[in-house]
Amino acid sequence: MSTERILVIGANGQIGKVLFPALQELWGKDNVTAADIRPVFDGEGIFEVLDATEPKAIYALLSRHKITQVYHLAAILSAKAEENPLSSWEINTRTLLNVLETGRECKVSKLFIPSSIAVFGPSAPRTKVPQNTFLDPSTAYGISKVATETWIAYYRRKYNLDVRSIRYPGVLGYQSMPGGGTTDYAVDIFYKAVKGEQYTCFLEKDTRLPMIYMNDAIRATLELMQASPENLSVDMAYNVASLSFTPEELGTAIRKYIPAFQITYVPDYRQTIAHSWPESIDDSVAQKDWGWQPKFGLDEVVRDMLEHLSNHS
Repeated sequence: MSTERILVIGANGQIGKVLFPALQELWGKDNVTAADIRPVFDGEGIFEVLDATEPKAIYALLSRHKITQVYHLAAILSAKAEENPLSSWEINTRTLLNVLETGRECKVSKLFIPSSIAVFGPSAPRTKVPQNTFLDPSTAYGISKVATETWIAYYRRKYNLDVRSIRYPGVLGYQSMPGGGTTDYAVDIFYKAVKGEQYTCFLEKDTRLPMIYMNDAIRATLELMQASPENLSVDMAYNVASLSFTPEELGTAIRKYIPAFQITYVPDYRQTIAHSWPESIDDSVAQKDWGWQPKFGLDEVVRDMLEHLSNHS
């Protein structure tokens, strides 16, 4: 029986609800605790209501469950953050510092706190963005994620706290509805397709963005967290790449299976966000340090999404 005790903060979110059962499978159901500010939880296992803006509540939970590893996923995502930037900064940054500090105080052995491709801005290359480059985001969410990476590096160096991070591309999967991200079109489009409905995209048809399938995102997270610390050369967050495509290319791939599917384009404020991000990512450092390789290409993603959503429609 493992002596590791895992906490997933933000377990009701897009990634959290998939990562939580994956961690249960890895460590055992009794060793993994889900936590979220929303009191309704549809998973199986230990669940705690938690407001991560309250450090005393985090400290009490870490102590009560004798937590050794924390996955902190709670955040306000890019599109929602632009609607209320000050509130998103307050929530994203306060919860980050609370988790880092309580993790240090409780001598947690390992933490995962995700970053995002939103950290890149106009000074970064448009294609094959390297691991080390300019981080000058033009969005509230991106600014908060640069702060996240900087604080992660600070706690690693000052307190020797083992904090690990991935710059997630757009994550798409069938397990949950879109949750306020700019790349959410790549999830919502499938729900319309399986219903035989036309989809109206909020991005221009040629907007190319880096993406990752949920299965690969979860596997990347677990592989990074299980990697030997002596192999890890990045103090902030790792670039992770999988695939890049445009809305038009995704629509074409869907029509291979649903020929009648139609898509129109009505760009809104999220187009500006998307335009500030790169088209592709260079993840050669992740490949070298911990052997990262994606398994899902565009056709595999489309086939798997349509199969699962058609079975549940």
